[in-house]
Amino acid sequence: MDNLTESRVYRAALYVRLSKEDGDKEESDSIVNQKDLIRAFLADKPDIHICAECVDDGYSGANFDRPSFKRMIRDIEARKIDCVVVKDLSRFGRNFVEAGRYIDQIFPALGIRFIAVNDNYDSINGRTSSDKILIPFKNLINDAYCRDISIKVRSQLEIKRKKGDFIGSFAVYGYRKDPSDRHKLVVDEYAAAVVRDIFRWKLEGASQQRIADRLNGRGELSPMEYKRFCGLQYKSGFQVKPKAKWTAVAIGRILRNEFYVGTLVQGRRTTPNHKVKKTIQKPSEEWVRVEDSHPAIVEKDDFLAVGRLLMQDTRVAPKEETVYLFSGLAFCGDCRQNMVRNSVCRNGKTYVYYICGNNRTNKACSSHRISEVALTEAVLLSLKEHIANILDVERVLQYIETLPIHREEVQKADAQLVKKQEEISRYSRLKKTLYESLSDGLIDKEEYLELKSGYDMKIADAKAASEKLKEELEGLLQNRAGTSLWIERFKKYQNITELTRHIAVTLIERILVFEDSRIEIRFRYQYDYERALELIRNTQRLYTGEKKSHEKEAV
Repeated sequence: MDNLTESRVYRAALYVRLSKEDGDKEESDSIVNQKDLIRAFLADKPDIHICAECVDDGYSGANFDRPSFKRMIRDIEARKIDCVVVKDLSRFGRNFVEAGRYIDQIFPALGIRFIAVNDNYDSINGRTSSDKILIPFKNLINDAYCRDISIKVRSQLEIKRKKGDFIGSFAVYGYRKDPSDRHKLVVDEYAAAVVRDIFRWKLEGASQQRIADRLNGRGELSPMEYKRFCGLQYKSGFQVKPKAKWTAVAIGRILRNEFYVGTLVQGRRTTPNHKVKKTIQKPSEEWVRVEDSHPAIVEKDDFLAVGRLLMQDTRVAPKEETVYLFSGLAFCGDCRQNMVRNSVCRNGKTYVYYICGNNRTNKACSSHRISEVALTEAVLLSLKEHIANILDVERVLQYIETLPIHREEVQKADAQLVKKQEEISRYSRLKKTLYESLSDGLIDKEEYLELKSGYDMKIADAKAASEKLKEELEGLLQNRAGTSLWIERFKKYQNITELTRHIAVTLIERILVFEDSRIEIRFRYQYDYERALELIRNTQRLYTGEKKSHEKEAV
């Protein structure tokens, strides 16, 4: 029996593994050095013939879902291999349970000889008492090492995310990694121009599918193909054809991506632990967001406007390239249902009008009928008047900036706010000393509770007054001409002669149509507009009161 064993020649597979992920970066563990060490070990062993070299470069030992390892197992099952040689147990795997299952159960059942060179283990020699203790212990140590490295790597990546460092393998379409710092992004002007076109077309009323068709017709490379064109080894689970084309889904992902307004969003997915590589989606509140981490490609207002459009139930008519002008904007003034666009032909002319959706479907509301031409003219006129009013507001705000009384009001509000903050701090200190007085016996429990309740009330009142002063100070500062960005949004269109879809969705929140053809428009930035008017009214009252006071003094 011994002679038969000695004369047997084993068909061996050299298995080597290196993982950057779990920290195996030492020179001694390189792929080349592992192979050299194993070959040197087998040089004087004529009973072992190397038939295969299986290399998993860049794969973690935390699990056995590795391509070369799987191929080796298939060769073992096909009886092509009956011996496995590794540098040491850590190269074989760092999963305590799985490594033990292969060494103790699977390989013996398949008649596989297993050799770990640096661990002095050869299964043909049988297990000694020390092997029965050391082998499982070494596997356990390897498992613990892998877990420890995984925790350190995860912590380091989380720190980088919060610092605003980009840690993805590939930059988002429209950007590229900064050559001088791979954790920073710079704009890829060619791709960025495509992204801007996508947002512009959406604001003009095009659907995602129409945008995709337009880009494909123009011969623009899809994000995947563009990365490959730039020499990146990029793969995606979304590809279903040899050459990836633009799709409505891809357009939707771009339109919803906060990346394009300069906000870095990372940490959307994770793995349950270091042994399970299947990714899971994290709740959005756990994502790491860092604003202004890289240059924006799209204006924030345009991004928000597109976001609102994506939430609306608007469809492009079959023979049209874009949605209709008032799709998702016009509503019935009574039941708040969408106004529906209809058309009729009379005497060879097409008459287009809007009616209440409820009236059209079940007559649950009156028609609220209004012609498209009349609605367009009314909205355009109202928008022009609103823009003219805003320009007047801007001029008044600029004038207020020059008034001494405005600067005095800002200083006064600021001084009052500081005083209230000091008041809160003082009452908080007094409240803390109460417990010491109670402990020292200076006051009894009843007095303590009464005084504490009084201080709590004073602190609450002071905080409420402080918040009110903050709002007042914010109102005084926020509406300065230099900081009124909302005014600039409207000024951009002060010379409009035609109402477009882009202008409508940018400046108008909703249009209410009433039965008598009366319309009511809710413009964007209405809150800012009303705050500016309130500031003007308050300044007028203060200025009038100040003027009367001086007149009385003069008398």
